[in-house]
Amino acid sequence: MTPRLDAIGIVAADLPASLAFYRRLGLDIPAGAESAPHVEVVLPGGGRLMWDAEAVVRSYDPGWTPGPSGGDRVGLAFLCDGPAEVDAVYADLTGAGHRGHLEPWDAVWGQRYAVVLDPDGCAVSLFAPLPG
Repeated sequence: MTPRLDAIGIVAADLPASLAFYRRLGLDIPAGAESAPHVEVVLPGGGRLMWDAEAVVRSYDPGWTPGPSGGDRVGLAFLCDGPAEVDAVYADLTGAGHRGHLEPWDAVWGQRYAVVLDPDGCAVSLFAPLPG
């Protein structure tokens, strides 16, 4: 058997805030999930995105601490329908109080690209191919 990537996990300092952020990005997170210690959603294609509250992680790993700062080791990227949607989603998230990291721009690699930070400071990229 060959292992296959099945899930990406996020340890959230504020689980309800994290779930609200990812709902704004269109993930179908069940209502009431904010009170659960562990939450999972199945993504298109069958992979899963999972969240655990920090307290839950510390309950089974008392030595756990958030990772070192200074750069992301894992990044999430959301494909948008087009360049205008990159701008609109960025504006929606920052308008809702989430921290923008890089405002939308036309990247040299042929994409409209932006980065916003989730409630735990994880970089979430928004992108779409540029026309032409």
